[in-house]
Amino acid sequence: MGKFIVRVLINALALWIASALLPGLQIYSSGADGLVPGNSAAGTVLAFIAVGLIFGIVNALVKPIVKLLSLPITFLTLGLFTIIINAAMLWLTSWLSGYTPVHFTIDAFLWTAVLAAIVISVVSMIAGALTGINRRSLSSGR
Repeated sequence: MGKFIVRVLINALALWIASALLPGLQIYSSGADGLVPGNSAAGTVLAFIAVGLIFGIVNALVKPIVKLLSLPITFLTLGLFTIIINAAMLWLTSWLSGYTPVHFTIDAFLWTAVLAAIVISVVSMIAGALTGINRRSLSSGR
């Protein structure tokens, strides 16, 4: 459970960096003013954590199935199709967040989602290496 929470926080950080770099990514709430609750720093952090949670669930449940089904095309493209899969997971996260009070929007799938997928992958890889979340202990057998 602890690893999942760390992954959600890493996802939130990666989404925040991607939304800062790419103007086509936005996170907002459906409150009265259309902004993150209270327009405060805490509200913004909670919004990114909420979307990071949705993104983590999508990556845990849907992504393995999509990766398995797209294995032949991923093999033919020497792994580059993985970027498209990651972009599709972002799009699915955006669609699912439409049913929550916090919305994650992507303006154009082809460019913004693909660039965001690259940024999020790089940030997640670096943050995962710094936190040690991706390391497996040989003594624990995991």
